[in-house]
Amino acid sequence: MKILELTNFSSGICGVWSRVKEEALRLSKEGHQVVVFTSNLTKGSKEIAASHDKINFILIKRFPAKKLGGESYLNWYSDTTENEIFKFKPDLIIAHSYRHSHTLRALKTAKKIGSKIFLVTHAPFVDKNTTRSLLAKWAVKYHDSAFGPSRKLNQFDKIIAITKWEFPYLRALGIKREKIAYMPNGIPEEFFSQKKLKETNKILFLGRVSPIKDLETLIKAIALISNKSIKLEILGPAEEQYIAKLKHLIKHLNLQPRILFSPPIFDIKKKISKIDSAKIFVLPSKREAMPQSLIEAMSREKIVIASKNPGSSDIITEGKNGYLFPVGDAKALAQRINLALSSPHSSMKKSASESVKQFSWDKIIQKLDKLILTAHN
Repeated sequence: MKILELTNFSSGICGVWSRVKEEALRLSKEGHQVVVFTSNLTKGSKEIAASHDKINFILIKRFPAKKLGGESYLNWYSDTTENEIFKFKPDLIIAHSYRHSHTLRALKTAKKIGSKIFLVTHAPFVDKNTTRSLLAKWAVKYHDSAFGPSRKLNQFDKIIAITKWEFPYLRALGIKREKIAYMPNGIPEEFFSQKKLKETNKILFLGRVSPIKDLETLIKAIALISNKSIKLEILGPAEEQYIAKLKHLIKHLNLQPRILFSPPIFDIKKKISKIDSAKIFVLPSKREAMPQSLIEAMSREKIVIASKNPGSSDIITEGKNGYLFPVGDAKALAQRINLALSSPHSSMKKSASESVKQFSWDKIIQKLDKLILTAHN
């Protein structure tokens, strides 16, 4: 089949793009012809990406974009984009990210050319809107009422949820149950098969160094834990203003010798080795949809500690395969770290790895390919 993937970003560190890239590559291996249309912006920087790119057999076409607000809300789906879709004539369009303008425009385009269309939500349902501005809250309310299920959402051939916690939100929007499929983001098989390396006396955070990750809480917790010799490594692409704020806090708490910042790692084997090197993995985010780095750490049998938000709570069962703490509570996080350091936790580590085997890309892509072929027939 000819499959078109639509996403805001295909350059920079982006969780949605990680999903699209892996999905496209694996669907290509299954024999499909896959093309990606996206914006020419690079997430996390001011760089403009090339208009054309290629990854293995995957052709990427990027279109000029204008930011409309927030980190990822863009306008890049133009008449030119639609004309390019007409030329490609896909059998299936997979549009990523609910509440983004390109998904609704793609729905209209799909109807014009007679192609099937799936919407992958990427879990935009923030619990109580805790991280949104008043303007953003108004925009969400307007979008869900103006483009509600009776008008738009039920017109998609499938609504793919990447988490189970989204189901009540989707049903509340009036989406028919038979329209919804569960298809989480996956992780490569190497996370389950690569030989394990020895741990060092270290706590690891791996991800974007941005305010949504609430690293202030983790840094404050380090100052409170009993083990004063253990170090913290914060690894990932950093926003300049935010990292400056964190470094000021570290200096204020006199933690400079114990906290290290490292650049992002893109090589899978090196990334796995870095995860292996830590005793504990911590994800203190204000919110998470489906935390990829948390799943990766659990696959490597790490003791994981995460803030209690919908995405992390969907994966961690408290005390069984990891620990949860209230968002923003440094004291509670320090208590969990102390607890994690108090014993080997071998049973918890094994349980963590077993609980995330369902996220292997091999298993997920088989389900997705079956769903695609069923829709086509």
